[in-house]
Amino acid sequence: MAEKIDRLTRVNSLLKRELANLFERCLRVPSGMLVSVIEVNASVDLRNATVSVSIFGGKASERQAIMHELAEQRHEFQSRIGRTLAFKHTPVLDFRLDTRTEKGDRVFGLLQKEEGEEEAAGDDEQ
Repeated sequence: MAEKIDRLTRVNSLLKRELANLFERCLRVPSGMLVSVIEVNASVDLRNATVSVSIFGGKASERQAIMHELAEQRHEFQSRIGRTLAFKHTPVLDFRLDTRTEKGDRVFGLLQKEEGEEEAAGDDEQ
């Protein structure tokens, strides 16, 4: 069982690296935006893989356009991965927008704002 997990971890890592390279070479990203592969989770049988993608910058409509482009290029990405990594079965890719980093930044910003307001209130009391 442990060797299956190790193999799956290696496959996920290889897929992540290859997809990051493909994004850099093939994906049309507007200036000021960054698209990155956060994680890849392949199924145990390697038939499917969920790809978590983070998109920094831009408007919501631009992020949606990038996700649409990823869906459109899915077959091309799968084909290139199949040739590069020579897997017996190339997983079907399912791209998902990962908003964890964005949510974390928002929470961090709120905490900083709260801290600034507390400091300002403390200065007013003196």
